[in-house]
Amino acid sequence: MEIIDISWPISEQMTRYKNKSVIQLQTIKTFDHDKVRQTSILMDSHTGTHVEAQAHFMHDGITTDKIGLQQYCGRCSVIDMTFVGDSITDEHLSLVHIEPNSILLFKTTNSELEDNAPFDSNYVYLSESGAAYLSEKQVNAVGIDYLGIERSQEAHITHRTLMENNIVIIEGLRLRKVHAGNYFFICLPLAFVGIEAAPARAILFEDF
Repeated sequence: MEIIDISWPISEQMTRYKNKSVIQLQTIKTFDHDKVRQTSILMDSHTGTHVEAQAHFMHDGITTDKIGLQQYCGRCSVIDMTFVGDSITDEHLSLVHIEPNSILLFKTTNSELEDNAPFDSNYVYLSESGAAYLSEKQVNAVGIDYLGIERSQEAHITHRTLMENNIVIIEGLRLRKVHAGNYFFICLPLAFVGIEAAPARAILFEDF
């Protein structure tokens, strides 16, 4: 069975959100000197592929450790949105059959950007109307193939709309080589306690 890794490769050269987020890999021990290798990792909780919980934008929102893994593991649909030039709206989503409690991953032209390219401020994002539509459909989780699900929206309305409706947000997916269709999705955030976001490894299996 083929495993399709859709995680963003992490390195000091990787794309960083607005070119500001931190990623530092520091060598602590070398094999030549210590007969062992060891690396210190310093990075933002929103580095690469990551999940976001309500606490990111909501005062009393839950943190990532309070979200059951079943909410973003299971059968999913990769939705082709490569025809969208700016934002994914309710009109675009009305063309898609969406089941309640589903997991949706949006493949856009963002996936054509290289993993280490400078941050592109004109990335395709999910609009407020799109977030409201997904809330009405009562989906479990939504993922997108860039480091943000919205783009300079006042009051972070896309995030808030999704979070207020208990929809988990997954950012930083890499879907260039993935065809639209149904898959089994596994997304495992690191088991941090009490924080608003956590880096994750995300993979797909062909649906079975």
